Amino acid sequence: MDINAAGGSNAGVADEKIAALPDYATSPLFDEAERAALALADTMTQASVEVDDALYARLRTHYSDEQLVELAATAALENFRARFNRVFRIEPNSLYCPIEGHAAAGA
Repeated sequence: MDINAAGGSNAGVADEKIAALPDYATSPLFDEAERAALALADTMTQASVEVDDALYARLRTHYSDEQLVELAATAALENFRARFNRVFRIEPNSLYCPIEGHAAAGA
């Protein structure tokens, strides 16, 4: 999953929560609505995007039609930017500074 950490940080997401994104499905830092939204983002990064009925039902319990459109559009935009940047080997612009020691722990 390619998450825009700088945007999340600017929106007030705690560094610990950003660091826990790889484990969002089991991390106690995320509630069920956030897990469903992140599952949608994960699904949308696959080569063949197929949002199954079970995920859609989970999303519908937490989000309105308007919110689902915004979630899908945001995930699609981030996916587009990540894939576009990889073609040209564009590196992150260092707008986000992760919590100290996390990169070493994840390596």
